[in-house]
Amino acid sequence: MTFARFLLAVAFLPLVSLVGTACAAPLEREYDAAESYEFIVVGGGTAGNAVATRLSQQLPDSSILVIEAGPFAPDEDRINIPGFKGSTLGTKYDWNFTSIAQPQLNNRVITQSRGKVLGGSSAINLLIWDRASKWEYDSWEQLGNPGWNWKNMIGAMNNAENFSSYERSNYTGTTDFGTEGPINAVVNKYMPMHQDMWLPTFDNLDVERNTDWLGGDNTGSAYHSSTIDPSNYTRSYSAVEYLPRAGSNLKIMLDTEVAKVNLENNGDRYIATGVTLLNGNVINAEKEVIVSSGTLKSPPLLEHSGIGRKAILDCAGVEQLIDLPGVGENLQDHPRIQISYQLKDNYTSFDKLKVDPDYAAEQYTLWKQGELSAYDYAASAYSYQNWSSVLGDKEADLVEAAKRVAAETNNVVNNKKLIWLTDPLFSGAIAEAEFLLSDGYSGNKGYPKKEDPRYGKGFTTIFAALMHAFARGYVHINPTDASAKPEYNPAFVSNEYDMKALVELSKYIRKIATTAPFSEIWVDEYEPNLEVDTDAEWEDFVRKNVNTFYHPVGTCSMLPREDGGVVDSMLTVYGTSNLRVVDASIIPLLVSAHPQTAIYGIAERAAEAISGAWR
Repeated sequence: MTFARFLLAVAFLPLVSLVGTACAAPLEREYDAAESYEFIVVGGGTAGNAVATRLSQQLPDSSILVIEAGPFAPDEDRINIPGFKGSTLGTKYDWNFTSIAQPQLNNRVITQSRGKVLGGSSAINLLIWDRASKWEYDSWEQLGNPGWNWKNMIGAMNNAENFSSYERSNYTGTTDFGTEGPINAVVNKYMPMHQDMWLPTFDNLDVERNTDWLGGDNTGSAYHSSTIDPSNYTRSYSAVEYLPRAGSNLKIMLDTEVAKVNLENNGDRYIATGVTLLNGNVINAEKEVIVSSGTLKSPPLLEHSGIGRKAILDCAGVEQLIDLPGVGENLQDHPRIQISYQLKDNYTSFDKLKVDPDYAAEQYTLWKQGELSAYDYAASAYSYQNWSSVLGDKEADLVEAAKRVAAETNNVVNNKKLIWLTDPLFSGAIAEAEFLLSDGYSGNKGYPKKEDPRYGKGFTTIFAALMHAFARGYVHINPTDASAKPEYNPAFVSNEYDMKALVELSKYIRKIATTAPFSEIWVDEYEPNLEVDTDAEWEDFVRKNVNTFYHPVGTCSMLPREDGGVVDSMLTVYGTSNLRVVDASIIPLLVSAHPQTAIYGIAERAAEAISGAWR
């Protein structure tokens, strides 16, 4: 059973009596059947809604159209209620991409969830709101993108943010966060009792507590924030927070897919003149087309439009207009692994919502009344660490493996990652590993069946993710059927460094679990089990269980063209004058954080650049 399927099983149980909770009025900005708009935004997701709203505000006399492939679901409990996080994965709100078979993972297929609903992945993600180290954002500028640094990104992220937990003891920072932006972020008010053991356990592992983790240094242990509106404890996401702030000059077309961007040759550059929908209708763009379709959708859309590597376009029967071999390449993600533990009977876990309908109904009633409820829960216990903290003296062996992989791949992105591992200025300051405590069972083995004596028991799961994997995958238009879902290859643990790193992360999870006081809350390691001990056994476990943390980026990278870039520092597609990409796909190097915070920041910066060009 996959992580997504288990969450579905948990969250669907009480839904018969739960549907219909309203938390946002329908948006009264339906599509007008105009032949043209000044700006067309393809994708009403995390970045698309943000950039469109800001353009509406900053260019009030301009017409803007957002085209979204999915519906608007403001009354969907599975989106709105924090405790239902993950329950929409694999549903109609999810593109539900699947990879090609991964030979290095015993031919497993990886499922990648991306939002197909107004709000995109901000409507279906696991609500995590955090930031990486300042040096990681600075690296974007160092890779050839003037202005893309911590100073400018923190300002943009703050513009998106309304952080309201800064008076609590678990956050003591006084700067580097926003309090007037659309997206609400709070440190969760509901924390299961066994989570109380998280910070003291890391104290015993000599990992310092960090109560200023939004300020450019995320290393240490902490309770992080979630995208929750504290006024009613519902999900805070782009569709319900940004779009209501837009003017009447913004229109939205729902349940509509774009087939391609229409390009016209203007000598040395192509002009985007509009878009063609799947039904063949054409909508013209008088000024710009902005592609915000996400890391796995934006590259195929460019390829359908004639932008990309010739060999790939030829196989799909698409005429090449712009030779841009970086389209769809440089795919990066946070590969993750997890180990689950059966709790002692005196601890109540999130699993009880699955096996006890009366308890689930009771907790839902409490949530609806605004009282403390298990349905308030979103993961909040974290630790970001560098390799020295995780491995001690064994760090050197892992670094040597990274050197070998970097020499083989020899690209600017992996070379920058290697610098972070080898330069003392960065190796002690940049996190290479994330650990996250999730209440309840998550994993591939599956929650115990009814005939199992462990059915009804509570579990907790510790996740670990590799922050800067050296694997770089791809996503491309399907070569045999251009109308099918794209060909997606995450390439997890396809090199020596990534495999060694995930083996060490698995071992460290167990080290966390066997350190007091965390060691005092569980009775058994449920998955895998305590018999897994040798490196070979851990490697086998990784091959069978490694998965995505749902953080794909990089496939329309903001890099110099000669380094595989697709867009320049103004997010304009090379070879065009008015076609931009604004979403996670432009991130050239994945940072040590859950990316939605940065994606909102990218959209804020893009809107300033676009409106500045047309004022």
